[in-house]
Amino acid sequence: MSNHFDAQGRPVMVEVTDKPNTHRRAVARALIAMQPATRESIQTGAGRKGDVLQVATLAGIQAGKHCSHWIPLCHPIPLDSLTVHFHWRDDGLLECVAEAATIWRTGVEMEAMTAVSAAALTVYDMVKGIDRWTEIRSISLMKKEGGKQGNLQHPEWREGKSAGEAEGSG
Repeated sequence: MSNHFDAQGRPVMVEVTDKPNTHRRAVARALIAMQPATRESIQTGAGRKGDVLQVATLAGIQAGKHCSHWIPLCHPIPLDSLTVHFHWRDDGLLECVAEAATIWRTGVEMEAMTAVSAAALTVYDMVKGIDRWTEIRSISLMKKEGGKQGNLQHPEWREGKSAGEAEGSG
């Protein structure tokens, strides 16, 4: 039986009061595909709805801060840091990366994944008038640090190229 259910099979929030506070960090990524003309409209600011990446960055941060309102049984976590950045990849995909950190009893994987989800959905919302076929290709946890399981890293993740230094980052 999972610890998300009580003895009668009812959903419950996991008890964490006895867990020690430790440093937790998580990095999540969303990949977004679009037509070249849509990319150009984002890069030049020609879209009718404003600066797509700035608005999407704010949406991601706001969503990550409210993750426990989105995800049932998710603990409200006092985030110490939450960043959202965008980067145009060589393969034409728009990469959104969120990093969340805290010193707390539970991890911040869901906060980082919620942030990239909301940011990617906001990109779609802002460009759908010119490109209905913009596609959110993947949302993945790329890295987590801290907690009982320790540090884990997705095989495709590379720390070398910072999305925050890329063109159009937010």
